[in-house]
Amino acid sequence: MKTNLASVAALVAIVVAGPLAVRAQETSTEQPLPNASFEEADGDRPAQWRQQRWSGQATFRHAATGRTGARSVSITSERGGDASWTTAVHVTPFARYRLSGWIRTENVQASNGRGALLNVHQMEETATPALTGNRDWTRVEVEFDVDDQDVLQVNCLFGGWGTATGTAWYDDVRLELLAQREVPEPQIVIDAGQEGEPMSAHVYGQFIEHLGRCIYGGIWAEMLEDRKFYHPVTPEYDPYRALRDSAFPVVGASPWQIVGDPQSVSMDAQDPFVGRHTPLIRADAGLRQRDLGVTQGASYVGYVWLKSAGSGPAAVEVALAWGEGAADRGTVRIEGIGGEYQRFPFDMVAGTTTDQAQFELRVLTGPVLLGTISLMPADHVEGMRADTLRLLRELNSPIYRWPGGNFVSGYDWRDGIGDRDRRPPRTNPAWTGVEHNDFGMHEFVRFCELVKAEPCVTVNTGFGDAHSAAAQLEYCNGGADTHWGARRAANGATEPFRVRHWGIGNEMWGNWQLGYMRLEHYILKQNWVVDTMRAVDADIHCIASGQAGAWSLGLLQNCSDHMDTIAEHFYCQERPGLAAHVRQIPDNIRGKAQFHRQARRDVPSLNGKDIRIAMTEWNYWYGPHAFGELGTRYFLKDALGIAAGVHEYARQSDIIASAFYAQTVNVIGAIKTSRRNAAFETTGLVLKLYRQHFGEHPVHTETAGWIDAQAAWSGDRQRLTLGIVNPTLAPLTVTLDVRGARIKGTGTCWQIADPDPMAHNDPDQTPRVIIEERVVTGLADRVTVQPCSVTLLALDVESP
Repeated sequence: MKTNLASVAALVAIVVAGPLAVRAQETSTEQPLPNASFEEADGDRPAQWRQQRWSGQATFRHAATGRTGARSVSITSERGGDASWTTAVHVTPFARYRLSGWIRTENVQASNGRGALLNVHQMEETATPALTGNRDWTRVEVEFDVDDQDVLQVNCLFGGWGTATGTAWYDDVRLELLAQREVPEPQIVIDAGQEGEPMSAHVYGQFIEHLGRCIYGGIWAEMLEDRKFYHPVTPEYDPYRALRDSAFPVVGASPWQIVGDPQSVSMDAQDPFVGRHTPLIRADAGLRQRDLGVTQGASYVGYVWLKSAGSGPAAVEVALAWGEGAADRGTVRIEGIGGEYQRFPFDMVAGTTTDQAQFELRVLTGPVLLGTISLMPADHVEGMRADTLRLLRELNSPIYRWPGGNFVSGYDWRDGIGDRDRRPPRTNPAWTGVEHNDFGMHEFVRFCELVKAEPCVTVNTGFGDAHSAAAQLEYCNGGADTHWGARRAANGATEPFRVRHWGIGNEMWGNWQLGYMRLEHYILKQNWVVDTMRAVDADIHCIASGQAGAWSLGLLQNCSDHMDTIAEHFYCQERPGLAAHVRQIPDNIRGKAQFHRQARRDVPSLNGKDIRIAMTEWNYWYGPHAFGELGTRYFLKDALGIAAGVHEYARQSDIIASAFYAQTVNVIGAIKTSRRNAAFETTGLVLKLYRQHFGEHPVHTETAGWIDAQAAWSGDRQRLTLGIVNPTLAPLTVTLDVRGARIKGTGTCWQIADPDPMAHNDPDQTPRVIIEERVVTGLADRVTVQPCSVTLLALDVESP
């Protein structure tokens, strides 16, 4: 029996043989590794092997020498690297294996890694001894057990959990099946009387960042790119710099095309309306933006800020065109434009459905200075997409983290307050594209109100400092009689926002982070920022920026009085094999929890303190970017992993205070949008389902076989809920043994299933993956779950 999805290989024996060792007679069955002696080439690489660099510098070669045959593979690092040649192999679950191979080394020195070795990926115990120094061909091996894994990733590893220097060659890698165990029948044993701590509702938290199409194009309803003319409008119309051949290319130059004489538009830097310059357009010319999504019969509303630059009144015409004909457009004529900027509203109705609509502004009499433009669907909700908000309300997350992410380390929150049309456009400091600053502090707080969630604001501890963070806190929570509280009131919010949850920086342990510094320096900054913020509001909840390992340990040792919880992040990539792919999420959650449990035992300053984990980013992250910058599409197999992750959060409810799925909309989000529609990803359906129906009080749950399962009492303890993940392609009949409660055999069942693990949804298509609901009757000691499925049961129980 096991209390969670099996993940470890039990190390039983490790053997190192010298180059003259004689192999003992074996009765094992060899599990063929692809191109195990590296004799087959695919260009300049060994066929069916790929390179993987984890950190540092490494040079990979398909070497023209070998222990046997003519070829081997090698890895060289002069400055230190952690890298591998990698392949995947299908294996028999619930079996014992031996991994072996031959390694030669030249001047290999382990810096903070191990050296040259073989291992099975993400099974740290399953690693051969590491070789260093100068060694002739030497055989290494390791024996291990697999449980429900059906695919393993084998690495010819250099460095290993750290870096090494020198050169290592690898050849004649073997994987042998030694013995097979009987596959246990799927079984769930529930002790309903053995409860863990209640799950915090905050484990269903969400994270939104100014990245890709999460805010602009996802949550925010603005249809026009670069509406404040950050990029100068020039005759050279070439707007896209990334993802050019995708549905959502990334703007790197002005998306506005000049209509008429190319020399009729110039950028006026004298007293610009917003930003650095304002378009000056002469008569009989104008601007056009392409690739807008409109729906037949839908209304669109907008406005434009205009000022006559001539001696008399000016006139313009704005148009929304959905075709080439004269009748394929709606137009509005704007006259009486004077010598001061004035806001002119307009509205139009689309005559067809298309993603190739165009918006145009033409100057009839002029010249005219064009301050800024806005165009939104008429059903927008205070600037936010109605279709996205509808799904977000169904998702029902209780807390949202904002504005980043890497973005926050270069973000000045003051750019996002005040008159929205006058807020300066900037380059996104961490990602690509233009940051319009249309969605700032007021919009975020209002967004949280609209979806009935708490706000969690991350402050900038990268390029930002303690004084800026304290000012931001006073802006949110200070009374109208304080300096920054008065500024908030002047911007329309007389009552404080009362933001309680504050993230102190983002991933400050990573050298990609703007303002990154060494741990010993950041410890000082963490304490300085928190002290300065608490002087403004002593009741805030501070989340330190952690990363399991030396960084989190250093913060816990030196900053435990300056945090309430500590953040952890993880992302998982695609793994071959359905069960192995699913298992990554709960394994990572469990690994973070185990690290912090050990830290509580090892760090004296934590005695008497209950500093729990805030998993402020977690998800899968891989695959093609179908929805713009980093816009990953998710599949049913990812949904199974997220469900297993919620189960693991239930098991670790005593040490994990919150979790923020990253990110909510587009990018790596639970909801994806096109130009006209929004839809739940498979992962979003799981989060919605569990938020609505999974219990709050986890109980002891043991499983056998392939499944992952977890039970929990409902809040009122009238129902026992049970989540089951089947990470196989066959239906399973699961034996159910419930102790400590008497189930009636009735209830409700919800299911997310499809025979294809790659099944997915798309916002412009009828959803393929859905939540199915049915009434349960006659349930006793068995339940059948469909292939590749998530099943959630809410079972009625008899009163004690």
